[in-house]
Amino acid sequence: MTVQPTLLAFDTSAAYCAAALLLHGQIITRVDEMKKGQAEHLMPMLNEMLSEAGLGWQDLDGIGVGLGPGNFTGIRISVAAARGIALALGKPAIGVNGFEARAHGYARPIVATIPAPRENHYVQTFADSGPDEPRLEPLSDFAPTCPVAPEADAQTLIRNVALIAASRLGTPQPRPAPLYVRAADAAPPRDPAPVILS
Repeated sequence: MTVQPTLLAFDTSAAYCAAALLLHGQIITRVDEMKKGQAEHLMPMLNEMLSEAGLGWQDLDGIGVGLGPGNFTGIRISVAAARGIALALGKPAIGVNGFEARAHGYARPIVATIPAPRENHYVQTFADSGPDEPRLEPLSDFAPTCPVAPEADAQTLIRNVALIAASRLGTPQPRPAPLYVRAADAAPPRDPAPVILS
């Protein structure tokens, strides 16, 4: 009998805090919509989810985290949190990008798209041989040569992040790092950026 992992996944790459708790083969999801304040909201939300399930942080086998692309600050919040939690617990943190979450469960080849600013979108194609490089593409130029994954809501996406992360437990994984498909066009912050421990 295969033992199901206990894993907590979260994502703040869009206008929400989304989390999924994989427990006994079941998934509990929570999505709190918000345009700002994710940094202050994320940890209390995760603590609540664990408490409601009768779990503590040490009960987790791993952490899953959404890597983007999306909101630059939001991605950094969740990636930094995942790496910090994993370091404190001595448990693995496993990154899953938004394209993987959208393509999960669909036959290859499949194209995954994510909305981007200024009438663009981020695009990645998953072929039988593996994914190509993600790119930024104007909506007007989009001419896919294979099926496009349907749009998914935040609950579906965070559920998929948890499932993908759980499937990678026990295998060597790179440390989670933000996936930026384009360069930031915002002015540099006045305060120094937080250091992400390696």
